[in-house]
Amino acid sequence: MNEESMKIPHATAKRLPLYYRFIKNLHASGKQRVSSAQLSEAVKVDSATIRRDFSYFGALGKKGYGYNVNYLLSFFSKTLDQDELTKVALIGVGNLGTAFLNYNFLKNNNTKIAMAFEVDPKKIGTMISDVPIYDMSELEQRLNEEEISAVILTVPAAAAQQITDRLEHTGVKGILNFTPARLAVPPSVRVHHIDLAVELQSLIYFLKNYPNEDTESSQE
Repeated sequence: MNEESMKIPHATAKRLPLYYRFIKNLHASGKQRVSSAQLSEAVKVDSATIRRDFSYFGALGKKGYGYNVNYLLSFFSKTLDQDELTKVALIGVGNLGTAFLNYNFLKNNNTKIAMAFEVDPKKIGTMISDVPIYDMSELEQRLNEEEISAVILTVPAAAAQQITDRLEHTGVKGILNFTPARLAVPPSVRVHHIDLAVELQSLIYFLKNYPNEDTESSQE
């Protein structure tokens, strides 16, 4: 999705893949149309928010009719650049990295991990789920050769910034960071931080302090 040509709120942009996944499932089941209420029930986002999100893209549906599933599928596929394969790289083949390689976004045929990098000599030169594992010394060369624009970072926190600095010599513009480290990057690089420990602590806090809260109202 080109955010330069389409200025939409970041919260909306983060919900688009969620909508796309459900619409794909609807299409696969043969559904022809869907209402905002049905979408709301499935993705746990209130109807008003869904209608507002969709309004940024023009008239995607009709009042009293809802949304045409085929049209939505085509629209979001193009908006999310799903018409062509996007290859990403994994850096760090520990337990979490290995899990990613075995999963490798199998439910999404348009995104896949094409290569991985590791320092453990026992893993270098091997394959995990058909993904080659390269020596970390080859990082810049391999990323540039394959024109990789996004990486998943699953290395020890102490090594995260050093590896991130090396990415400045590549075409990488996006980092999905699974380390606790907060990375310093140039303005041209976007980082999404996913700290599983923090998310779990946050969940437990809400369970203890807001036990009766409507779960839909807590969705971001």
